Amino acid sequence: MSDHNPKRLFYGSCFALITTAFSFSIRAGILPQLADTFDLTAQQLGFINSMFFYGFPISMLLGGIFYSTIGPKNIMLFAVFAHTVGIVMTIYASGYTGLLISTLFIGLGNGCTEAACNPMIATAYSGKVMSTLLNRFHMWFHGGIVIGSLVSLAMTKMNLGWEAQIWIIMVPTAIYAYLFYGQKFPEPKKDVASMSANLKAMASPLFIFMCVCMTLTAISEFGPTQWAQLVLAKSGAEPMVILALITGLVSFGRYFGGALVDKLGQTGVLLGGSIFTTIGIFLLSTQTGAMAYVAAIFFAIGICYFWPNVLGFVAEKIPLSGAIGMSIVGAFGMLSTAMFQSVIGGWIDKAGEKAASLGLQGDAMELAAGQATLQKMIAFPLILIVLFTILLFWVRSRKAAAIPA
Repeated sequence: MSDHNPKRLFYGSCFALITTAFSFSIRAGILPQLADTFDLTAQQLGFINSMFFYGFPISMLLGGIFYSTIGPKNIMLFAVFAHTVGIVMTIYASGYTGLLISTLFIGLGNGCTEAACNPMIATAYSGKVMSTLLNRFHMWFHGGIVIGSLVSLAMTKMNLGWEAQIWIIMVPTAIYAYLFYGQKFPEPKKDVASMSANLKAMASPLFIFMCVCMTLTAISEFGPTQWAQLVLAKSGAEPMVILALITGLVSFGRYFGGALVDKLGQTGVLLGGSIFTTIGIFLLSTQTGAMAYVAAIFFAIGICYFWPNVLGFVAEKIPLSGAIGMSIVGAFGMLSTAMFQSVIGGWIDKAGEKAASLGLQGDAMELAAGQATLQKMIAFPLILIVLFTILLFWVRSRKAAAIPA
């Protein structure tokens, strides 16, 4: 990268991911306001959320396919366009349909960020440095959520409208556009630029296995966090503070994640994360008051290394899958999250109806509905414990076979 400004490109990537994080956290924070303004049910809010996650894999997939042809610079130019259009359309939306379309645009911009920046970092660096920088890059998704959550909470307390909160997302958008402006981006590695080589690598059982794992890690992470405001509203704890606590701990963990991955290995970290995530969601579904914050700590430890280390595993163990391989794995994660948004919204509605039929009303009914919904989500990390145990033993067997007798 001698002919590039690597720091500026990396920082630009981080601010692009902060834009994604702001769109995630601020939109989560304003869900109750959107419901009141447009008279929306939880299931309708779920469909709006799903547009965010459908747009993500669409642009990730297309960006991965055309990464070696059009390059990361053009992908990020479209990201700026999509983010700007999505933000403006959200602010001036007149109803349910407008919110669906605007959220789709924001999702497209977010997916472009993943499609361009992940392989750009993997192309520019290798080995331990690549793993460290991928963790630090993805740290800013959660770091941005911390900032966005606190901004949303403060603006809500100040009785500022949801439109003003959406405008805040333009700040990191403008910063990353400036940082990328006029910069030369690294070219894709020649040995992974061939589409036929990419497809051959992606046809392997290991790649398919990792796609399945990514679908479950993504919904384990984004299921509870995207619905924090509604699911935890009556838990006796402040939902946006819980979201900020979770994402703050994840940011801290990812910044220093390189040393932990070196010690435990990617598979060891992923298995440990699935165990902590299971415990965390269980505690969130049963605890109230101050203990909800303790539950959030367990959950944060669990999800901390999921996304960057699944991508890092693919980049390191299946390198010939190239940029499209990383994009497809990420797309699987976001697609599963999109598909489950309306499902989770339906769970909340049905749990609320069941609680009401048992005579619960008001806060008690909403708390029961939220806890019942979280209990259903425990299944996701439980399955991951099995899958990552299998992966751990497979990796160890490969290493043992590589050692000469």
